[in-house]
Amino acid sequence: MNLEINSDLALHRVWQLGADIDTDVLAPGHAMKFGIATIARHCLESVRPEFAAQVQRGDVVVAGPNFGIGSSREQAASVLVELGVAAVIAPSFSGLYFRNAFNVGLLLLTCAQAETLQEGEPIVLDGEGRFVQAQDGRRLTCEPIPDFLMQMVRSGGLLPTLRERLARERAASTSTPIQPSTRSPAP
Repeated sequence: MNLEINSDLALHRVWQLGADIDTDVLAPGHAMKFGIATIARHCLESVRPEFAAQVQRGDVVVAGPNFGIGSSREQAASVLVELGVAAVIAPSFSGLYFRNAFNVGLLLLTCAQAETLQEGEPIVLDGEGRFVQAQDGRRLTCEPIPDFLMQMVRSGGLLPTLRERLARERAASTSTPIQPSTRSPAP
C-alpha cells in the first residue's frame, strides 16, 4: 500500500456504484412512511442488497455521474448519514441532492476521476475535501468546496451550524458590558 497517512487522515473503504443513482434507490418510496432508521435499512436495496447491513461507519460511496437525481426527498441524503457514510464521491450530483446532503452534514466530493476508484479499496480523504488519495498513491483532485459548506459538514448539517452560530451570538451579547450613556439629559 502506497498511502501517505498522517495522524489526521483515516482510511475509508469504497462502495462502488454506477451512474444515475436516484433518490428512490437511496430512500425507497415504500419505506418513506417510517423513520430514518427504518428507511436506512432499505438504502440501495435494489442495486446493492447487502449495502445497508454491511456498510461501516467511515465507508465512502463512489458513484458515476448524476448521483442523487430524482425527487427532492431529504431522506435520500439522511439515510447515508444514518448509516455512517463519511462521503459520496462522484463526477456530478443532482443540484437538489447536493444541497440536501450538505444540509444534513453529508460530504459530497465532486471528482472527475471518481470511477477509477475500486470496490473495497481503502482511500484517504483530505480534511478539506480537496483530494482523494487512492490506494496506489494517486491523488484525485476534487472540485473546491466553499468554506461554509465544509463547516456545515463538520457541524453535522445546517441546523447544528445555525445552533452554534446562535449560541456564539448569544454569548457575545451577554459578555459585552453595557456602557452608561454619556448624553446629558434633555433640558
